[in-house]
Amino acid sequence: MKLDWHTPHDIPSAAMLRHPVHCISLGLGAGLSPWAPGTAGTLAAIPLYLLLQPLAVPAYLAVAAALFLLGVWTCGRTAAALGVKDHRAIVWDEVAGYLFTMTAAPPGWIWVATGFFLFRFFDVVKPWPAAAADRAVAGGLGIMLDDLVAAVYASVVLQAAAWLAGRYLEGVSM
Repeated sequence: MKLDWHTPHDIPSAAMLRHPVHCISLGLGAGLSPWAPGTAGTLAAIPLYLLLQPLAVPAYLAVAAALFLLGVWTCGRTAAALGVKDHRAIVWDEVAGYLFTMTAAPPGWIWVATGFFLFRFFDVVKPWPAAAADRAVAGGLGIMLDDLVAAVYASVVLQAAAWLAGRYLEGVSM
């Protein structure tokens, strides 16, 4: 089934949400936002993160990896249905990317927000090799891979910030 969208910036019909594959890749509807769908997709990931946060790190990573693999399949199918390489309404890559960013993050809303902003920054900037992966890899894997790279960058910065904050707080309490 190939849908007739004129440009990658056209917003797909909400009717696509009736199909489970498209519903997932469109971030349960977050990708249908006419403004900043990637940001909306990342925001939609926060409740899922909060549900997964209590898991031990290995279990958390297993779930995040499973959701990444699910995204490879669903995002590839939705991109093919829309007839584009990576439609901006496809935001499951942001959901999975945010989850990877938040691996072993400290608890608290400051870290939820910091992870959000760091992931969005690296997702938009696409530092090497994210941009190269975005250009070179096709299909669902290509859609998901650049966000995984952005998540690694964001997670490293988040963990460094948490470590520095802990060191600062240790110094203050002495």
